Amino acid sequence: MIKAIFFDIDGTLVSFDTHEVPKSTKECLRKLREKGVKLFIATGRSPQMLNVVKEVLDFDFDGYVTINGQYCVVDDKVVHSMKIPVESLEKMIPYIEEKNIACEFVELDHMYINHINDRVRELREYLGDTAPTSKEEDLKRIYENDVYQLCAYVKEHEEDEFLSHLPNCEAVRWNPIFADIIPSGGGKDVGIGKILDYLGITREECMAFGDGGNDISMLEYVGTGIAMGNAGDDVKKIADYVTESVDNEGIKSALEKFNVL
Repeated sequence: MIKAIFFDIDGTLVSFDTHEVPKSTKECLRKLREKGVKLFIATGRSPQMLNVVKEVLDFDFDGYVTINGQYCVVDDKVVHSMKIPVESLEKMIPYIEEKNIACEFVELDHMYINHINDRVRELREYLGDTAPTSKEEDLKRIYENDVYQLCAYVKEHEEDEFLSHLPNCEAVRWNPIFADIIPSGGGKDVGIGKILDYLGITREECMAFGDGGNDISMLEYVGTGIAMGNAGDDVKKIADYVTESVDNEGIKSALEKFNVL
């Protein structure tokens, strides 16, 4: 019996084409809530960035796995928190400044960027109204405020070199022009595990929906991992089931197939 379900946002709950949640998905969330299933968001976004999409989601979830698992909350109680070491950031900053690499620094309630370039503008256009709107700020903030994640505007073939200048960190990717950088040993799967332990729910009693590379760890971790039809091949091949796309009632289709509704 499924007791908890975790949903990615972009490309899973929210369509990349319409930037809205399909009506069928909203109805599914309502029915699941009535059945007593715990419902969670699992996103690369920070708590602050969630405010941008909460109006679009229009639903009160039981908790949130945010920043790709680095900060997790259940009913307003923090159950897990993990930040990037300042020493790692110190080693990286000279490199991104020399190479002119755009990089966003994600705090819990704030986000800033070293500079804005064409890749940043391209992503913001792609995400539409739900895109982050960080502004350029002095990177000395790293000494005053914890950084939980970086959004590095590097393509896949540039990723290894970037990480060589950022010790004790790893990359998760859901877009070809940038990667989310998190502390080594982090991930959505880790955050989900912390929430399940807190609630006394097993992995086998848990389901997750996702479409991006940063969803792979959670789809592998839960008892039933569902890849959206619009997911990449790397995501589809590790999923327990591939449903329809977000725009073709993919969430409803999978929930009905597994008799969760």
